[in-house]
Amino acid sequence: MFPNSISPALKSHLEAQLNFATDLSRKMFDTAQKMSELHVRLAQDLFQEWSDTNQQLLCARDTGEFLSTAAQLQPGGVRLRQYQQQLGNLVANANVEMNRTAETHIPEASRTAVAFADEVVRKTAEETEKATQRQREMIEKMHAAGHRNGAGQSRDTSRQSDQAH
Repeated sequence: MFPNSISPALKSHLEAQLNFATDLSRKMFDTAQKMSELHVRLAQDLFQEWSDTNQQLLCARDTGEFLSTAAQLQPGGVRLRQYQQQLGNLVANANVEMNRTAETHIPEASRTAVAFADEVVRKTAEETEKATQRQREMIEKMHAAGHRNGAGQSRDTSRQSDQAH
């Protein structure tokens, strides 16, 4: 059933699957890279903002100015909201890209899967027919051999009974 070479239908199906997986992996890698860049940018921005905030607090001349400055500062708040928005956009865009990739590849993968399944069904039917034919031939040979042996046995039995009389 499994020949030494890969059938063209199977090869085509495997290539379609590989192309799909490759493109999908590429999209996921690009998304991961963009997320990493977004994380690094957030960390840098937060570090800079916290550094600036600490500098302002350290420059306060008295406790009143320190508390007034501290109450007005919200280190990271704006940056975190921007990050959340950018992350949401990034994930939404990644989802769109992955859906496009799937829409591009799924029809070809389905077509090659159907072609491969048809080939398997056809080859299975052929092999089943060959096996059935071999069984018929074997049964016919056994039947013919049985008739020959049966005729020979009845002659032998007749000779033995003639000799006994």
